[in-house]
Amino acid sequence: MSDTAIALAPPVGAVRETATSRRRWWVLAVVGIAQLMVVLDTTIVNIALPSAQKALGFSDDQRQWIVTAYALAFGGLLLLGGRLADLFGRKITFLTGLVGFAGASALGGAATNFDMLVTARAVQGVFAALLAPAALSLLTTTFTEARERGRAFGIYGAIAGSGGAVGLLLGGLLTEHLNWRWTLYVNLIFAVIAFLAGSALLTSGAPADRPRLDILGTVLVSSGLFGIVYGFANAETHAWTAPSTWGFLAAGGLLLAAFAWWQTRAAHPLLPLRVLLDRNRGASFLAMLISSGAMFGLFLFLTYYLQESLGYTPVATGLAFLPMVGAVMVAATTATSYLLPRVGPKLLIPLGMGLAVIGLVWLTQLGLTSEYAANVLPPLIVSGLGIGLVLAPAMNVATFGVEAHDAGVASASVNAMQQIGGSIGTAVLSTFASTAATHYLSGKNPANPLVQAQAAIHSYQAVYWWSAAFFAAGLLISLLLYRRGTPQPSPDTAPTIHM
Repeated sequence: MSDTAIALAPPVGAVRETATSRRRWWVLAVVGIAQLMVVLDTTIVNIALPSAQKALGFSDDQRQWIVTAYALAFGGLLLLGGRLADLFGRKITFLTGLVGFAGASALGGAATNFDMLVTARAVQGVFAALLAPAALSLLTTTFTEARERGRAFGIYGAIAGSGGAVGLLLGGLLTEHLNWRWTLYVNLIFAVIAFLAGSALLTSGAPADRPRLDILGTVLVSSGLFGIVYGFANAETHAWTAPSTWGFLAAGGLLLAAFAWWQTRAAHPLLPLRVLLDRNRGASFLAMLISSGAMFGLFLFLTYYLQESLGYTPVATGLAFLPMVGAVMVAATTATSYLLPRVGPKLLIPLGMGLAVIGLVWLTQLGLTSEYAANVLPPLIVSGLGIGLVLAPAMNVATFGVEAHDAGVASASVNAMQQIGGSIGTAVLSTFASTAATHYLSGKNPANPLVQAQAAIHSYQAVYWWSAAFFAAGLLISLLLYRRGTPQPSPDTAPTIHM
């Protein structure tokens, strides 16, 4: 080989680094597919529920359990799923979650009665609790360089923030052009792609410094989360004064308090306090909780408005959300790639909260004669930009600087904040909507269709005002809690990548 050829040949180290970098981005693609599948299932089945109810012959009271069964299992087992990823390795936990989720989806799609469908949804939630924290912890331990990490979390945050809206569109398309069963069968396509790619790309093996499982902590936190999620889910169909509502909420709160106390005493805590007590990380958990509650309310009640007040079909409703999806994606990728490393979360996340407040207050002006392009689209885009500026940076900061053997449980905590926030938001905002509609109908003729339509508009406006209030509270909390400057890695953060 000539000297010229030797000079032109790239260094071996550079070639290896390029191959490793490409591999990381393929890992992001696999993780993104899995996360999209999990997030889709929070909304995709909702669109199909009327069709499933007609086909299987279950009651309106039973219908709620198709949603609640998934939420209970998912929310209650998240921290256990995250710790199992730390114990046995992220690859095996991730792939197990994919196989289980796909199997449960196939069972649900083939359901012949209510019991079979609700069981399948609960099993989906169990394996989602394995899959979601394993996916996020893979991202956390794979992308350690600041610039690449920002881009990766921007993409991941965009998926997390827009998956619900994508689920509405996909659910509408599948229900309208195939049938309701395909809202479950479609998961098999996502799972097979992610499983084959994950098997080839991810590295096997458990971390060398495997933590021990905190059995008592697992029981306390799983029971506590179950109580909280069930209590809020029950509030949607029962009064807040019902024992099945406040009783479960009180029991869940006490169990979580006992869990927090136990974590200060346990030799091998399930959720080490070092994960929670960092100011930036704690602020990020709160930002996720608050924004998820307000965001789920936005998706749910704007869907009602578009379908019931403006007469949109399920597919048209899903298409109406696409500009918001685009806004979330643009804001999320820009925020984590360029803004977070320069201005830090103390400026960025309150800015996102503020934009969301503006968008939601704007939505309160919608009425029965509003037009999509002039009245719905602008606030939808503003809200999407705000959500993107909150979710992706908060996810990044919440897992930034976590030691490798805590990555799974830290990721699970992020997912738990999303799940609990969504449960709280849906239940509380549903109550506000019902109260507002009842107040509007007082002294009016409820048999008049126009009065009923105006009552619905009044209830949606109340929800938008309260969602704006949630985001305003998030703005204030973010300003107070986040430290100034850009996030700095902890000196004891493990640089080793465990998959």
